Amino acid sequence: MKRAIVLGGALAALAVASPAAAQVTVGWDAALFSSYVWRGVTFTNKPVFQPDLYLTVPVGKASITAGGWANVDIGKYDGTTDLSESGASSAFNFAEFDWWGEIGVPVGVATLTGGATGYIFPNDVGFTKTSNTVEVYGKIALSTPLSPKLAAWYDVDKIKGLYVEGSVSHGIPLGAATLNLGALAGWTGGQEIDSDVSSNFDDKGLTHVDLSASAGFSAGPLSITPSIHGIIGNDRRTKYTKSASNTYGFNDTSLKLWGGVTISWSKALGGAAAE
Repeated sequence: MKRAIVLGGALAALAVASPAAAQVTVGWDAALFSSYVWRGVTFTNKPVFQPDLYLTVPVGKASITAGGWANVDIGKYDGTTDLSESGASSAFNFAEFDWWGEIGVPVGVATLTGGATGYIFPNDVGFTKTSNTVEVYGKIALSTPLSPKLAAWYDVDKIKGLYVEGSVSHGIPLGAATLNLGALAGWTGGQEIDSDVSSNFDDKGLTHVDLSASAGFSAGPLSITPSIHGIIGNDRRTKYTKSASNTYGFNDTSLKLWGGVTISWSKALGGAAAE
């Protein structure tokens, strides 16, 4: 699930706008990535398409946003080392849909966000409906140097555990574009293996560190953002990029790279903020 993470900056901007200026906004993203990596774990190791649609409604100084995000496995996954979320033997397989909704409120230099998201897996192989689950989450983003953010998700359905991310970022103007450098660390306190079968990680504690670089620029009404990520895995599930070719299991790698490009569009619909 990507949208709730990417949208944080947009929510902050909407939240601090004056009620008279804030408007209802609709937007979409269309992302193409070399693989699907979620919380440091590689779910699909071939290119994926990830579309996203959202609607933001200002309510006083706050902003309420709802949307849907999807992952589509583009390629055919039938090799002995392939990883596929959908278990697809054919190309362009719809692998995952996430609904989500959140509210962001400015408090001084901070923006507080609370929301929920549901993960839906429609296929009969790979990730199936038995993996469907729901998380609630909270975030705090500071409008200070390095733009520090802290976010926590708690799975209230299948896994019933906590996952936390802390991150910093810095933008460097490059003429018409901006180079954004980021660092993120993940930690699990309940989404690891215990007595239950469902889990996202093997062990409690630090899961991974994600070092990223992106460069956003405009092309007419569109925003285009190429990005690259380097994952330094700590939990074993964040270290693999493919299945082992000779036996059951996965390869381990100390650093894995993935990246792609996101095209975004948004439009104010003219509705005034509700009081």
